[in-house]
Amino acid sequence: MERCDVRLAGLGGQGLILAGLILGEAVAIYDKKNAVQTINYAPLARGAPSRSEVVVSEGEIYFPEVENADILMVLSQEAYKTFINQVKPGAIIIADTNNVKEIDREGILQYPISDMAIKSTGRDITASIVGLGILSRVTGVVSADALRKAVRSRVPRGTVELNLRALESGLAVKTGE
Repeated sequence: MERCDVRLAGLGGQGLILAGLILGEAVAIYDKKNAVQTINYAPLARGAPSRSEVVVSEGEIYFPEVENADILMVLSQEAYKTFINQVKPGAIIIADTNNVKEIDREGILQYPISDMAIKSTGRDITASIVGLGILSRVTGVVSADALRKAVRSRVPRGTVELNLRALESGLAVKTGE
């Protein structure tokens, strides 16, 4: 893998900033690849646009930002509309069918991510962690074991088991193999 640009996008309050931190740590520390993680959000604005981006590479990373993603995970309709045209040809796009209802192209991987979060943890804020599990399962850009370790390291105290349940829910999806 030369370079893989990952964008996680949705709304403030969906846990995307934490998900990006977890993904970056999992890749860099536990999978021992190079990674750069950046965030963009409206501070203190629940429901405002939010995104977290991670550049993953076996080699040096010379430009630390994602322009057109290789992998895009969207948890809101607004994120879909904003970023669907900022992907590379052949990009893997994962969408939460609970919040992304209007999809205008073929080949998008659709999962009820928010429903999976509520079913596995009782909290929709864990949707981003479910999404990380799906992302790992579908793309292989990060290992499941590295994500488990990063979840243990990064999530708030007292929520480790909850977030691990969310992660396992995403890791258990069928991929059409």
